Amino acid sequence: MHLLTGDVDHTAHIDPLRALRAPDDPECDVYLTGTVFLDIIFTGLDSAPVRGTESWARGMGSSPGGIANMATALARLGLRTSLSAAFGDDHYGEYCWDALAQGEGIDLSRSRTVSGWHSPVTVSMAYEGERTMVSHGHEAPPPEGALPECPPRARAAVAALTPGRRDEWIAASARHGTRIFADVGWDDTGRWDLAGLADLEHCEAFLPNAEEAMRYTRTECPRAAARLLAERVPVAVVTLGSEGAYAVDGATGETAEVPAIAVEALDPTGAGDVFVAGFVTGTLAGWPLADRLAFAGLTAALSVQEFGGSLSAPGWTEIAAWWSHVRGVSDQDPAALRRYGFLPELLPAPTRPWPLRRAVPTIGFGRSA
Repeated sequence: MHLLTGDVDHTAHIDPLRALRAPDDPECDVYLTGTVFLDIIFTGLDSAPVRGTESWARGMGSSPGGIANMATALARLGLRTSLSAAFGDDHYGEYCWDALAQGEGIDLSRSRTVSGWHSPVTVSMAYEGERTMVSHGHEAPPPEGALPECPPRARAAVAALTPGRRDEWIAASARHGTRIFADVGWDDTGRWDLAGLADLEHCEAFLPNAEEAMRYTRTECPRAAARLLAERVPVAVVTLGSEGAYAVDGATGETAEVPAIAVEALDPTGAGDVFVAGFVTGTLAGWPLADRLAFAGLTAALSVQEFGGSLSAPGWTEIAAWWSHVRGVSDQDPAALRRYGFLPELLPAPTRPWPLRRAVPTIGFGRSA
């Protein structure tokens, strides 16, 4: 099975860490682990499906989802990405493996194929800038025999914190000098106990959304929440939705706030993952806090203009095309453009007009060899 990429080289051979690389580097830039889903996305729906009726979508796509959204976003920004995950030995699992390993260049040497286990699946319906999802899957059975060494030496790792649970790999990574970047999901217990996020002590940066940050800090202002979180973690970043993002460096006291880019949002799936990937990229490259925040917001904004999770993640090719296009818009605010004045030194020469055609979202027209 094949992932058709529309002849777009997302990375444009840009390595944001080229100036920092040395012979004794870790074997990967970013390590992550989690569950890979097959995402089936229905698009072009005029409204939510109505019970008892049949709805026809004008478009449909398939792509790896779940933790694959984050892995793809990182890889398309030129970071050497290693993913540890279980894959089913069904056609869905084969497709997801090929799409990530061959299509995106993600290292899957620490991943495994599980015989007789079917791939988790999510069906997503996008309409009116929102989405509704239905998922199905079972936890992968434990591996037989010895696992490959995990985690590897890495510059950074991305973790999803779980209330009330420690993940040993996070502490192990931090002990070996890996910089941990973490987000968190909705607390279904309703406790919102910051002390329950035990692995927060290992994190360099924590990136919740505004609602999560305010609930965990018992505040009514996301900026106040970020300042309180910065007392627990070196860098706190709170995403503010349509208002952008706000960050506090707890070590220096520096703050940064960047407004969101106004875009036509078609599908928000994976936008949070893309934001984290952009922030990780800028941090590893040593950029100023405000530039990291702006870059993360830009990549997230570009992603919501496309359907799907991993398919919508922009790479340097898309960013270059956007930058070339936006500077030619007559009513563009010059002050807003100056916020992205750090981009020209990073970007390749644009080779295709904006908007670019992203990957063709299909399980594939050919058969496996």
